[in-house]
Amino acid sequence: MSDARADIWKLNHERAIRLDRPFLVGILNITPDSFSDGGDYNTPEQGADRARAMLDAGADALDIGGESTRPGAKRISADEQIERVVPVIRAIRDAGIVLPITIDTTLAQVARAAIDAGADAINDVSAGLEDDGMLSLAGDKQCGLILMHRERPPKADQFSDQYENAPVRGSVTGRVVGALREALDRAIAAGVDRESVMLDPGLGFGKDVDQNLELMRTTPELLGLGRPVMSALSRKSFVGRVSLGRDSDPGERLAGTLVCSTLHLSFGARVFRVHDVGEHRAALDAAFRVLCPDSGNAEPSD
Repeated sequence: MSDARADIWKLNHERAIRLDRPFLVGILNITPDSFSDGGDYNTPEQGADRARAMLDAGADALDIGGESTRPGAKRISADEQIERVVPVIRAIRDAGIVLPITIDTTLAQVARAAIDAGADAINDVSAGLEDDGMLSLAGDKQCGLILMHRERPPKADQFSDQYENAPVRGSVTGRVVGALREALDRAIAAGVDRESVMLDPGLGFGKDVDQNLELMRTTPELLGLGRPVMSALSRKSFVGRVSLGRDSDPGERLAGTLVCSTLHLSFGARVFRVHDVGEHRAALDAAFRVLCPDSGNAEPSD
């Protein structure tokens, strides 16, 4: 049995974050086609300004990506992803912003360039399955690593509320927990420190509305693997479906997102990848005081 602490996320040998309150990861997509904010922050100056705004709003980290993972998204080469994200990461660091940065990519070449430019962790939505070099890179760099489950890659996926038949028959929880257990084992075998790994059930990735809700409710089963769980449901289509009962634009889904994030907090998630940082900071901190009255106003420590 591992003695690794599930409330610790190690970014490197010198820096470990204690997840003793809701931890917010602000989304910064350097893409023209992301489902919610595509095209909004395409220059280093815009990226650095957005990073500063999220820091001021209460972000604890930043997640930067150069390739959209929405259903049907076009694949972007490693070179083009690097051209998009590396200047933004450098601009953020040059602006004196020291928040941890995760690089959202499935390609080891992109992850390496981002880490060399100042990123601290890899956020791989394929859980290391798309690029054989990703897990060994994370082991070599001894950096943070987020492993996400996806049932289908973007080119074969649909928005959650558009599935006529469930992508996976029966309970999805066992399938996700089993796949992420295997991913965790592969990462450790590749030299990644267990405490450097965070797990993401992949809400919205190849799951229909009911399966996403099931995964939220059964978060304790994923926590049974001994690693922290990321909640990444911000503005997704299943949130709009359960909160509005109809097709909706991502910008209409804030209220539903805040409610779902708060509920996910109550089920055990502690890390939240979000578009609306200030609103989440207020909502999740208030909910955490109710759920954990002895927490006071604790801030994450590293």
